[in-house]
Amino acid sequence: MSRILPTTYEPRSVEEQWMRYWEAQGLFRAQVTPGSPRYCITIPPPNVTGELHMGHALQHAIHDAIIRWQRMLGKETLCLPGTDHAGIATQMKVERQLADEGLSKYDIGREAFLDRMWLWKEHYGGTILRQLKRFGASYDWERERFTLDLGYTKAVRTAFVHLYNKGLIYRGTRIINWCPRCETAISDLEVEHEDRQGTLWHFRYPLANGHGSVVVATTRPETMLGDTAVAVNPDDERYRHLVGTQVMLPLMDRPIPLIADGYVDPSFGTGAVKVTPAHDPNDAEMGLRHALPAPVVIGKDGRMTEDAGRFAGMDRYEAREAIVKAMEALGLLVEVQEHLHAVGTCARCASTIEPLLSEQWFVNMAPLAEHALKAIREGLVTYQPERFARYSEEWLENIRDWCISRQLWWGHRIPVYSCVACNHTFAAVDPPGTCPQCPGSELAQDPDVLDTWFSSALWPFATLGWPDETPELDYFYPTDLMITGRDILYLWVARMIFSGMEFLPQAPMQGIPFYRVYVHPTVQNFEGKRMSKSLGTGVDPLELMDKYGTDATRFGLCGMATATQDVRLQEQRDADWDPARPDQGRSFPFFVQGRNFANKIWNASRFVLMNLTDDTQAAARPATPADRWILSRYAAAVEGVTNALENYRLDQATQMLYDFFWSEFCDWYLELAKPALRSDAAEVADAARSTLAFVLDNALRLLHPFMPFITEEIWQQLPHSEGARQSIMISAWPAMQSSLRDVDTEREMDLVRDLIVGVRKLRADQGVPPAQKVTIVLATGHAHVRDVVMASESVILTLARGELLSVVEAAEGISEQLFWQEHPIGIGITREQSPEERAREMEKLQRDVQKLDSEIAKMEARLGSESFVAKAPPPVVEKARADLAELQHRRAALAERLAALMAA
Repeated sequence: MSRILPTTYEPRSVEEQWMRYWEAQGLFRAQVTPGSPRYCITIPPPNVTGELHMGHALQHAIHDAIIRWQRMLGKETLCLPGTDHAGIATQMKVERQLADEGLSKYDIGREAFLDRMWLWKEHYGGTILRQLKRFGASYDWERERFTLDLGYTKAVRTAFVHLYNKGLIYRGTRIINWCPRCETAISDLEVEHEDRQGTLWHFRYPLANGHGSVVVATTRPETMLGDTAVAVNPDDERYRHLVGTQVMLPLMDRPIPLIADGYVDPSFGTGAVKVTPAHDPNDAEMGLRHALPAPVVIGKDGRMTEDAGRFAGMDRYEAREAIVKAMEALGLLVEVQEHLHAVGTCARCASTIEPLLSEQWFVNMAPLAEHALKAIREGLVTYQPERFARYSEEWLENIRDWCISRQLWWGHRIPVYSCVACNHTFAAVDPPGTCPQCPGSELAQDPDVLDTWFSSALWPFATLGWPDETPELDYFYPTDLMITGRDILYLWVARMIFSGMEFLPQAPMQGIPFYRVYVHPTVQNFEGKRMSKSLGTGVDPLELMDKYGTDATRFGLCGMATATQDVRLQEQRDADWDPARPDQGRSFPFFVQGRNFANKIWNASRFVLMNLTDDTQAAARPATPADRWILSRYAAAVEGVTNALENYRLDQATQMLYDFFWSEFCDWYLELAKPALRSDAAEVADAARSTLAFVLDNALRLLHPFMPFITEEIWQQLPHSEGARQSIMISAWPAMQSSLRDVDTEREMDLVRDLIVGVRKLRADQGVPPAQKVTIVLATGHAHVRDVVMASESVILTLARGELLSVVEAAEGISEQLFWQEHPIGIGITREQSPEERAREMEKLQRDVQKLDSEIAKMEARLGSESFVAKAPPPVVEKARADLAELQHRRAALAERLAALMAA
């Protein structure tokens, strides 16, 4: 096999090749192996309508990094993918198709509509999973699940019937969030609240006895037609004498009571509020307390009902205008104010939500919430960051019953049946043939479907085969980790916890679905706005992959996985950037760095491979201080990266890898190894080759979870035994090797590197041409320093472009000084110079001395200020003094060099 890599790295061809290879080799497939260690993640199923966005990209960069790492630890590793049927979102897609044909779902009927839904799913539904494959996701694609596949629907029906028979599911009439556009109820968590500039109208309601009036205020005049009371606080002296009387409801000409209720805030507005029990959740509670009627005046289509009197049939906003005009005409409009208030909108279609009194199916949440509270409080499930455990507890402690019915056709139809003959209502897992109470066979199934989150709550165990007792469920459950964003902690994560504990109480750890919840950051654009294609603030990860490469994109994303919860995607724009073409003329530093890093890895690997021989074995057999140093730094990197991954700090892991590979391995060791590779001593050259191969091999393994494609491409070129060559993704994760740590050698090589840097600085200061070699003079009276320097003489001469190295106790012409373990070391260089070169250097030195004089004067003035010394923190003052000492030392060295040149 050729070990010569092409000159440049071409990501796309490499990525496509290796993804096909991994799948063909079955390397993503997890086997049930009882008794062997295993690791399992079930991904949050994206909507079947979805396409990859930056939130997905970050989430799956984390998923795949962790799953690849765990696989390399030797565990039987399952990352189970799939999609959610996404009831509302998917149904809207097909309804739009029908609308383009001039049809509605009612025109073709439920069965034909569902046929259209499945056709749409088969044609468009796999987009995001195909994109995840391109992203390099090493998931078990043969186990892909869909929340409406046959096995999953059985799990959903089983769960429903279990809760129904236990009395935890009931049908009731309550205020729910109704979306007139989607024509369905939605949960509180699916309502997005946004502040809007609106209007506050003040209306006068006359007292029924004709003596006086009460003024109320509303942002929704159309609801006044359903008012059944006016309420005041019982302690409000202004209205105490009116409690128990009646007011006339304008436009409807019906008397309604004036009641006292502690809910009313006497300091808000006039202290009197209109009560509309059918169209406001707080009013509904008051209505229950005072046994008020609840006429529904706004229908499910957003139009006024028959109970709205002469406004019946109007759109709700049309009725609003008409009601305001009518009240003004009656002289009952008191005041109109601009008013900023929160408006609830549907998270799916952005329509304004209508609070509506409606009969729906609910889950009694109190006993189920206790399951999740127990799991969190007892540490059965832990959260990272930990604060999200507290947030989840607070939500669970104040939970309301869950409305689970949706007026849709696409989804899990509620398995409740009513017997036409005897009116018996019952739930059944499988469609019944006859009524269990009578011989009747005419059964009507409830038309509604379940909230998508009801079925998603079963995901960790339903995907493994529940309610059947499968080998997968026994082996992989509970799963190990749930990776998600904070936006669905309540919608989904908490519900999965109590569902697992309710339905699998006999499973390990009381049925919890996962041991840990990792809440990843939310990616915002560079202005701190949420990513949105429709708002023009989005960034397409597929375009990033095309531009920078998938590995660079993944590496950059993992670097963004910090402990904070809002991460801004830094962006640089060209001067002629055009908002109309947002993807042209801009770049993203995170991914530019990732691309540059990939190129660095590629070029370093080319160098290593070109210097290996056919019999080179990757091994830690050091022969020089440089070998021992890089092996020690490698061992530190293994420990640091492993610890970071164990704590899910992928940002720290990627930074450590970047620093080690770029700064220590590439910038230093590859240069330090060059003299050894050219050594006449075969054992020194062989050791350098073995060390290069060993460190590169294992560095690639450390990098593999983050950059799978480039690491596989290079790793395949390294020397391996044939049986171990199948793939880097199933090679062993580098073990921590404390025996390789050599702190003394690290300190000594720090000295060598500092000396090289010092000589290079002198060369630059003196304008020495790169090709010209110099004599290096080191002044030290410390014997150990001398030994360290002489042991690395060839390295210092090679990297500092020296022809002779002299170590003396003292010398003239010392221009640079450093300290090593508190021992001062002087550095000087000498060379042959022409008069012109000497003159140029003198001019530069004079400029540098003048600049230092200015900086020293500023620092002395700062330290001479009593205010600064007295008020600044001691560490700041100490640093300023150290900086001044360094400047003064630097000036003295330059002045000495200048004096020597002038005397020559």
